[in-house]
Amino acid sequence: MSRGRADGSPKKRLITSVLVLVAICGLLYLYSKRNGSSALEYGSKIRKFGSTYLGVDEDVEESPSRLGEDEEDGIILKSIPVCDDRHSELIPCLDRNLIYETRLKLDLSVMEHYERHCPLPERRYNCLIPPPPGYKIPIKWPKSRDEVWKANIPHTHLATEKSDQKWMVVKGEKIGFPGGGTHFHYGADKYIASMANMLNFPKNILNNGGKVRTVLDVGCGVASFGGYLLSSDIIAMSLAPNDVHQNQIQFALERGIPAYLGVLGTKRLPYPSRSFELAHCSRCRIDWLQRDGILLLELDRVLRPGGYFAYSSPEAYAQDEEDLRIWKAMSELVERMCWKIAAKRNQTVIWVKPLTNDCYMERAPGTQPPLCRSDDDPDAVWNVKMEACITPYSDQSHRARGSGLAPWPARLTSPPPRLGDFGYSNDIFEKDMEVWQQRVDSYWNLLSPKINSDTLRNVMDMKANLGSFAAALKNKDVWVMNVVPEDGPNTLKIIYDRGLIGTVHSWCEAFSTYPRTYDLLHAWTVFSDIERKGCSGVDLLIEMDRILRPKGFVIFRDKRKVVEFINKYMKALHWEAVATADAEGGSEQDDDVVFIVQKKIWRTSESFRNVE
Repeated sequence: MSRGRADGSPKKRLITSVLVLVAICGLLYLYSKRNGSSALEYGSKIRKFGSTYLGVDEDVEESPSRLGEDEEDGIILKSIPVCDDRHSELIPCLDRNLIYETRLKLDLSVMEHYERHCPLPERRYNCLIPPPPGYKIPIKWPKSRDEVWKANIPHTHLATEKSDQKWMVVKGEKIGFPGGGTHFHYGADKYIASMANMLNFPKNILNNGGKVRTVLDVGCGVASFGGYLLSSDIIAMSLAPNDVHQNQIQFALERGIPAYLGVLGTKRLPYPSRSFELAHCSRCRIDWLQRDGILLLELDRVLRPGGYFAYSSPEAYAQDEEDLRIWKAMSELVERMCWKIAAKRNQTVIWVKPLTNDCYMERAPGTQPPLCRSDDDPDAVWNVKMEACITPYSDQSHRARGSGLAPWPARLTSPPPRLGDFGYSNDIFEKDMEVWQQRVDSYWNLLSPKINSDTLRNVMDMKANLGSFAAALKNKDVWVMNVVPEDGPNTLKIIYDRGLIGTVHSWCEAFSTYPRTYDLLHAWTVFSDIERKGCSGVDLLIEMDRILRPKGFVIFRDKRKVVEFINKYMKALHWEAVATADAEGGSEQDDDVVFIVQKKIWRTSESFRNVE
């Protein structure tokens, strides 16, 4: 008997376990049906987006998930899943969850965890990112510099944490930006004028008669420094990581200020050598002495001949033992780098970089840091490790004793000296400008029924070439993020030499920005390019939707089969066609088409419930 009872007990436990498991599964099913839109965890395979390429005639599989409801026509779409609301700020290649779940072994001391780590295709969230509950169309520029809708970025911790520094303040339904910063509590405008005064620039204007145009602001906070530079015809690349102040770049872009998610870690910044006239760090919490000064040497690489580094930090003025030690070591390092103090006042020191290689050549043998190897390409930046070495100037730049660039705004249309690096003549440069001016004029004619003068602010050219698309927008109140493909001619240095800004990127991966940050995307043959690489066209459409603001536009300029491919996904993406036209101007083939679409406003049923 005892043997029989012992045999029966495990069976009962097994039956009980099965019943409990069935009950749990049933509850989970009911929960997912009730919520309407489910989060897609890494590794879920609702659709094989990774195998959907351009030119493949295959129907879109429908997901069983209930998707977002369109506010305009009430249609419920079921072609592409929708992420749940907790992923409304997802940045796929800067996602901490990915790092935790894949157990990446990263060195936190050198900021590797803030660098790009992209999921493999089979681990991507292949779903549409919903807007947060209560999302509103962003406030228009220039008013947006000073205030944004709180519902669009529902994070107010910086207002409390930085209240004494006047970064931002909560004002009812809005968040205001008084223009303060960690080292400029009385306003960025006064701080900028003070810097110009320190350098004896005319009328205390930092652009110095157009000679200072491009600026790199490292650890930029909410980018008030860059925002207030714009009125002086200076454009700043405001750079900050997705760190404990994780929404700072999101606030910057919501304000209509140029900004990018990045970090001084182990890899080169995605900018060519000699890109900026000024680098700026205001209490940016960077250890400039680590790893033989490698981070300061990276700033040196991207600064132009005669470029400045403005540093506002306790080390520049404090008298306690630790600050004095850091100041002494930093002063010795920059002296060996051939930098000199241009000005020092109160909390700020401004160093200036040499105009030529003369100082480098006069250093004693064995002086550290060394010069970079002669075979090192200072403009190679995509996934290239930093090195603790000084980047010398080219022979041409050395002889020119400076950048040789015209002052702004003549710089925009003047053939830059580095044009010859690509074998391009001045005639090619001028023809490129003429062609793109015609194209942009045509775009605006097609867009005119849908836009006003203040409709667009943040613009991205996804394949910028020489930057002539951005140059053609010079009379419009917009700024352009010029993106150069990582595997093509690295023309980004031409773009910076024209007084514009941009970055290197591969469109087989997600871009380093928050969702809903651009009003207009320009995609010139981008889809044809990724088709040749074997990357997923659907993944790219989902990524474009992620970074596009509701009511934003995409201008496709590509082959007819690309437009046919995109049309298959319009309804699923909540996009609608604005205009279609034959591509004219330039050397396009006969089947090239211009196709303009607009993203609708849509919300998940969960968003509606939260608003109610």
